[in-house]
Amino acid sequence: MWIRLSAGDDFCGIRNLAFQGGEDIRFTIFYSVIGIYINAGNATFTTAVEKMNNKTVYHVVGSGSSNPSYDWIFKVRDKYETYFDTATLQPYKFLRDVNEGGYKTYEDVTFNQQTNTAVTTKGVFKVPNCIQDVLSAVYYARNIDFSKYKPDDKIPFNMFLDNEVYSLYIKYIGKETVKTKYGKFHAIKFKPLLIKGTLFQGGEKMTVWVSDDANHIPLRIESPIVVGSVKIDMMQYRNLRYPLSSMIEFR
Repeated sequence: MWIRLSAGDDFCGIRNLAFQGGEDIRFTIFYSVIGIYINAGNATFTTAVEKMNNKTVYHVVGSGSSNPSYDWIFKVRDKYETYFDTATLQPYKFLRDVNEGGYKTYEDVTFNQQTNTAVTTKGVFKVPNCIQDVLSAVYYARNIDFSKYKPDDKIPFNMFLDNEVYSLYIKYIGKETVKTKYGKFHAIKFKPLLIKGTLFQGGEKMTVWVSDDANHIPLRIESPIVVGSVKIDMMQYRNLRYPLSSMIEFR
């Protein structure tokens, strides 16, 4: 096993081979307190190609909400947006508007890759090369060539959130077959190091399975949360860049 202490310049060179404009992926969120999972919410991720300051960017919107009938347990109304360069996958702008269990926050960040700064309503912050935001990091991770790594290897990256820089990593676990509510897949399994928040616990407690094909789309996410645990399964998709060849059988 090897560990890089920081995201080196070699990780700045990742190019997008995994997704395209027009991609739309939808998830169902299952919640459990006593071992029985109930349909408690949904999440959607859409990708569009747009122009920002004369640059071609991917505009990704990720939204998630609890079902109204379960809002009394823990109400969630989250919306994340990122605009990042189509060539370098480096973010230019990040927006976060969340309501999690009554905790509300709004974040508006502009990244300047030339000066290595992030500008927010709280000031100007110095950031390292190849900085990611919460959402751009997901699409960055989809382009990692996992064949280069062995189980337990850690793939580092830097993230800017809440006016702070975090040195995080993705811990590669290996390959396995996963059964979800949608179907059975050949999958790549990893654990991202999380920042403790209002909903998710910090550390390596979240497990992610992505399709073991060229799309690397998330198939299932499992994690403990503040109360209980969640499973998030991919249930719909359209406009993937490649056929979903990792699927073994449809449920």
